[in-house]
Amino acid sequence: MNKAIEIVDLSVKFPSRGGFVEALSHINFSVETGQVCAFLGPNGAGKTTTIHVLLGFLAATEGMAKIFGEDVRKSIARQRIGYLAEHPDTYRFLTGREALSITGRLFGMTGRTLQSNVNAILAMLDMTSAANRKISTYSRGMMQRICLGQSLINNPDLIILDEPTGGLDPIGRMNIRKIIGRLRDEGKTIFFSSHELSEAETVCDHLVIISSGNIVVSGAINKLIKPGENLEKYFMKTIQTAAIHD
Repeated sequence: MNKAIEIVDLSVKFPSRGGFVEALSHINFSVETGQVCAFLGPNGAGKTTTIHVLLGFLAATEGMAKIFGEDVRKSIARQRIGYLAEHPDTYRFLTGREALSITGRLFGMTGRTLQSNVNAILAMLDMTSAANRKISTYSRGMMQRICLGQSLINNPDLIILDEPTGGLDPIGRMNIRKIIGRLRDEGKTIFFSSHELSEAETVCDHLVIISSGNIVVSGAINKLIKPGENLEKYFMKTIQTAAIHD
């Protein structure tokens, strides 16, 4: 299989008083195309830092990161990515349809192609009935979905989601799970961080766990978790073992 994400010996250091703080320490992992990969770890483990390197927001101190074989420092690598931030927001004076249309135009879409893509995204998000309402009237879950729609308007091959169900009620989480499942069925690669372990377990087939800037587990979830064990128990055991060895 081809690699959607490839990270090799990657380190990130931030300047600090009297020296530096190492946010990532020579990490290595990859995600194959078509996989749904859960990227898990406690707060401060390095999840968002890793995502920001992949998106080109942050330069690595050492090592390499590639998207579909292209160095993330090249703009071409980011043309195949859709991204949903941890706390998404958009222009609230627009309607949902307008927000998607403007985003589509940024990708060079016009006319019937743009209209068709916007309608398809609205239908997938179950947002057609609210498409012409101002975003300022949306609930948190609706805001999450329309911002996810903006990240999908260019039909990306890799979707990166930072805490996509954070702060949502059970219905909102269920909606995001359904969307991830549909994207997986379409052959998209999905890489998402989450603290909602039960949610992650229902949708992911690959697992990467990071602790204190180090990758401690990477592999297929059905090979890592034993029968009768759930992801929460496996995660806690893995993090506790990593803390002992730090």
